[in-house]
Amino acid sequence: MGAEDAKGGSMPRPEILYPFFGDVGSLPGIGPRIKQHFSRFIGDRLLDLLFHFPTGLIDRTKRPKIAEALAGEIVTLNIVVGKHYPSRNRRAPYKVKVYDDSGQMTLVFFNGRESYLKSQLPEGEERLISGKLDKFGNDVQMTHPDYMVSPDQADDLPLLEPVYPLTAGISAKVMIKALKGAKESINPLPNWLDTGLQDKRQWPQWDEALLSVHNPQNLSDVGPLTHARQRLAYDELLANQVALSMIRRAARHKKGAVHKGNGHLSEKYSAGLPYKLTSAQLRTLSEISGDMASDNAMLRLVQGDVGSGKTVVAVMAMLQAVESGAQAAMLAPTEILASQHYDGMVKELEAIGLKVALLTGRIKGKKREQILADLAAGDLDILIGTHAVIQKDVAFQNLGLAVIDEQHRFGVHQRMALADKGRVNPDVLVMTATPIPRTLSLSYYGDMDVSRIDEKPPGRKPIDTRVISNTRLHDVMMGLERTLKKGQRVYWVCPLVEESEALDLAAAEERYVSLQKIYGDQVGLVHGKMKGAEKDAVMERFQQGELTILVATTVIEVGVNVPEATVMVVEHAERFGLAQLHQLRGRVGRGSDASSCVLIRADKLSDTARTRLKTIRETEDGFVIAEEDLKLRGAGEVLGVRQSGLPSFKTADLSVHGELLVVARDDANLIMTQDPDLMSERGKALRVLLYLFERDQAVQLMKSG
Repeated sequence: MGAEDAKGGSMPRPEILYPFFGDVGSLPGIGPRIKQHFSRFIGDRLLDLLFHFPTGLIDRTKRPKIAEALAGEIVTLNIVVGKHYPSRNRRAPYKVKVYDDSGQMTLVFFNGRESYLKSQLPEGEERLISGKLDKFGNDVQMTHPDYMVSPDQADDLPLLEPVYPLTAGISAKVMIKALKGAKESINPLPNWLDTGLQDKRQWPQWDEALLSVHNPQNLSDVGPLTHARQRLAYDELLANQVALSMIRRAARHKKGAVHKGNGHLSEKYSAGLPYKLTSAQLRTLSEISGDMASDNAMLRLVQGDVGSGKTVVAVMAMLQAVESGAQAAMLAPTEILASQHYDGMVKELEAIGLKVALLTGRIKGKKREQILADLAAGDLDILIGTHAVIQKDVAFQNLGLAVIDEQHRFGVHQRMALADKGRVNPDVLVMTATPIPRTLSLSYYGDMDVSRIDEKPPGRKPIDTRVISNTRLHDVMMGLERTLKKGQRVYWVCPLVEESEALDLAAAEERYVSLQKIYGDQVGLVHGKMKGAEKDAVMERFQQGELTILVATTVIEVGVNVPEATVMVVEHAERFGLAQLHQLRGRVGRGSDASSCVLIRADKLSDTARTRLKTIRETEDGFVIAEEDLKLRGAGEVLGVRQSGLPSFKTADLSVHGELLVVARDDANLIMTQDPDLMSERGKALRVLLYLFERDQAVQLMKSG
């Protein structure tokens, strides 16, 4: 690979790393077709292959005689080839009798080609064979041996063979051959570790660790807690934390306007609230207020469980911006949520003298033109909207605060596009109702300051959560009548939109029809394949009470607020993640009436599914649930990394290596204090580390040199 190909952003990738970023297609045995399989499965660079770790080990060291070999074991036998018995029809297997001085056995091949097998197993010659032994009646057999080599090729038969995750088109032999070639590219790299930590943890050098992972000598050498795997995981976590520290440091040096406020609006607004703010809300507001009053631009994440009162906190922050003479904007991921925020705020804010507008994709023509004109002239104080807010022709006179609701639904670029609307860097407040485990918060949102609203407002009743077998599905359907007679409403959530024979799940459309037969036109249906306007119309009818049962997929998971809804039914609950179940349950219990969540499960449950349902039944604490979800499903699933554009880890598993992340954070903070431009010997090694794990963006923030 040439220097030009090895670029990482505007600064070149260090030459020492070029071999790791070579093409998988350059390895022996990987042609264009197999390369496509590798690209789809793990990536197309040698580094991707080297970070594809084994999950097991096949031990071929057992070398018994035929008479001593046990059925079910993987053995390596030294045999003499006897007679071949080609199959007489396609259904019958091809058999080869083999023997040693203790007895004889049969090798079995289905669809075996006679010419090939006779060339591999010539009659009368000695061979080493390795594979799993079985017994068929009194006959000892080995079906399709893994290896068949002559004694002079004994070195080609691995006695200890790592087992790798595979996919269609990539066999174990292809994977092992590819890795054998890739391992030749491993070279020592400068040591970026703190030597005291490395000695204390007994971690090997970088190249030794990588080779060790791919050459396990026994089963205890496989797994995420070996010294070698921990060292490689720490390398990636350290790269992550150093990069985030550098981004955060650069962000903190971004000058913003001072938004102190004098309290005249926030005092009027809070005086009109029907409840007192919780201590968690007050603490969070104090943190936000301090950030906004400084001359550095705020970048703060507010985590709050379902119903913890994040929106009130966001309103108070926007009022502080308006008090200081600036404008505020709030961005929501869907039109339903944007409209809900607007409807929930507009009366109270207009009552204290503010001008508030809603801007979504459906607002067009003269109405939109008027909103844009008022915004540019400074006549609008607060704009609430969807992605429509970040379109190029939307211009603020003086944007002071940007609030982003449900952060995980937006990419960093969208966040930056909204921030770019300010004359100077505006304060940015990001909110999520998805509780994030501490380790994930550190690794994915480490560039932000984090506040947690970990209390619920007083008066919120606990939600009665029950797990019921699907054999009682009809009873649940009929039992909804009691809820409807009280004037209350029901959500019924199904995992799929259309019937799938493969998954055998009750589909939303089918359940909609079956509930309609009982409750008629009181039943509505929303799912992800509907157009936005159509979906919004059904949701509005449910909010207004025209519909009393809403059959839905998880499109109603986040933010929808219907206080009259008191029952949440989730069908095939075992198919949902813990955090998702918690979010769904949070759609009820939002009014003064007692609410319940009915989780309908399949008869047969895996241990993981059983643990998941037990956890959701026993606690309503979203942060406890998030930590358990991380253990059960891993970081990528919990955060929806693939969908959100967040970086996924290659060598680290946060559900296992979480403790190392805290160490890496402390190490990164110390590095940034002592050597912020990475100019020391260790600093230069850390530059290599950042490029190795493709945190190039951080390198670009350093001063040149």
